Amino acid sequence: MRKFIFIFFALIPSLLQAQTNSKTALLLIDIQDFYFPGGNSALVEPEAAAEKAALLLADFRSKNHLVIHVRHDYEPGGSIHTLVEPIVGEKIITKKEVNSFKDTDLLAYLNEKQIDTLVIAGMQTHLCLEGGVRAAHDFGFICLVVQDACATKDLVYDSITIPAKEVHFSTLHTLMAYSIIIDADDYLKSDNE
Repeated sequence: MRKFIFIFFALIPSLLQAQTNSKTALLLIDIQDFYFPGGNSALVEPEAAAEKAALLLADFRSKNHLVIHVRHDYEPGGSIHTLVEPIVGEKIITKKEVNSFKDTDLLAYLNEKQIDTLVIAGMQTHLCLEGGVRAAHDFGFICLVVQDACATKDLVYDSITIPAKEVHFSTLHTLMAYSIIIDADDYLKSDNE
């Protein structure tokens, strides 16, 4: 097992370099107003995550690479946040489930565009982001999760409060089995080399 982990992490730089030459799309999941201060389900520091997502979005747009916005069908506050607001021509997927692929045309759209790699960011880390990454992996996509472009909130289980930071990082630890976890700055640096 240690040998596998070492080999996997040794390959990360080449995987990152290779993905810039492949069919790569940016998948922004549920960066919506209700997760920001004043919303019905405010997260911990969603602004910082959205700002990192906005950097990714600007990079993909500058290269004319595919961008897909996913939004959960929920009101009030269901609009995609202004920091990552879609522009004309960018695909918007509306979903009713945690998994962005369930009962949507996301898979068909990615296949139509011959995408093989997804750079993924969004909210909440432990729910819709995680559900989307696992599903994407199961469909055979290479997944890069941009950890500082994701956010979540404190959870309470059986009167125990689990801080958002612990929820976030424990989810990312699990997602290491399905994806490459990377910071926005490292991704942007590798993508622009």
